[in-house]
Amino acid sequence: MSESEQTDKQKYEFRKVIEKLTDYRGSGTQLVSIYVPEDRQVSSVVQHVTQEHSEASNIKSKDTRTSVQDALKSIKDRLRYYDTYPPENGMVIFSGAVDTGGGRSDMITEVLESPPRPIESFRYHCDSEFLTEPLAEMLADEGLFGLIVLDRREANVGWLRGKRVEPVKSAESLVPGKQRKGGQSAQRFARLRLEAIDNFYQEVAGMANDLFVPERHNIDGILVGGPSPTKDEFLDGDYLHHELGDEVLGKFDVSYTDESGLHDLVDAAQDVLDEHEMMQDKKLMERFFEELHDGDLATYGFGPTRENLNMGAVETLLLSEDLRKDVAVRECPNGHTEYDFLDRSESLPETDCQRCGEPMETEREDAIDHLIDIAEQRGTEPYFVSTDFEKGEQLLSAFGGIAGILRYSTGV
Repeated sequence: MSESEQTDKQKYEFRKVIEKLTDYRGSGTQLVSIYVPEDRQVSSVVQHVTQEHSEASNIKSKDTRTSVQDALKSIKDRLRYYDTYPPENGMVIFSGAVDTGGGRSDMITEVLESPPRPIESFRYHCDSEFLTEPLAEMLADEGLFGLIVLDRREANVGWLRGKRVEPVKSAESLVPGKQRKGGQSAQRFARLRLEAIDNFYQEVAGMANDLFVPERHNIDGILVGGPSPTKDEFLDGDYLHHELGDEVLGKFDVSYTDESGLHDLVDAAQDVLDEHEMMQDKKLMERFFEELHDGDLATYGFGPTRENLNMGAVETLLLSEDLRKDVAVRECPNGHTEYDFLDRSESLPETDCQRCGEPMETEREDAIDHLIDIAEQRGTEPYFVSTDFEKGEQLLSAFGGIAGILRYSTGV
């Protein structure tokens, strides 16, 4: 499955698994994490696991040795289900004996297929915790930003994809130094130097245009860095393609203009990137509050929002990223269904149907999964809202983490 085909629900499922894995601990360095890129043959992974299993016999602690070898055996068993290569984007396998309290442990094995972005390289990791950071970075808010760093000596152009900096093109200038050679007049030297600077700026703009213009409908912005006055001259001179000029989010002082300068540029622009990342969240929440106070196209809370979802009336489903609740789905023999919104720590007591009095059978579901399933059936767009700004935090604290913007008023 390609990155563009990842749904919000699939990303949320990944996020849930990562949160669970992050909480696990082993009593020793016995939790194994294996990252497998899609172009790595499964047979070579099996060979590597077999080698690690053999080397684990040298571990001094008997408990740790047994746990590591059991984990590797479990991983090897799982790999038998795959053909020559892993699924698209690769897969990650986690296995090990995790502490369950009271000196006891349970062996768990999790396989995550087709992560949101391709796994770059094979990685084997054994520690007291599972290695989840690379996956968590993949699930960070997506974003595509063009990067340009330049001075009068060199320039680099690349991408910021999510949190990953990708250098793509570089150039070195032929701009002469400020000291003119003998025999040249000051005016002629100054003119030749300005021409060389202009040519270099055109070359840098050409690199940027070739890279950014084809992605102009997908790009979230462009960041430009370098010393003053270079970056100012470059931007003020309108060297960039006219469709890219409005995409420039800002210019930033950076000392280096080689590949490391691209990373420095991202660091310098962090406040701008953070603000841009939350811009869509803020717009949606502002629209929700406008409808809440002055209109009639807002709904909130589990019950009303679910009812509006079932009616097909919700245009955008707003879910807090920090919502961690369950739904008790109760059914009686006469076909009546009831729903309760509850904390994950709450038990599920037996209850009778409020309509016919018959005993009800109860199943527990994740609240976000429950609502997104309905949303997908009704053509509603689900959207996860960060709690890193005031109105996003209010969605969780004041509205239970669930709200919606309606297509039409329902009175619910």
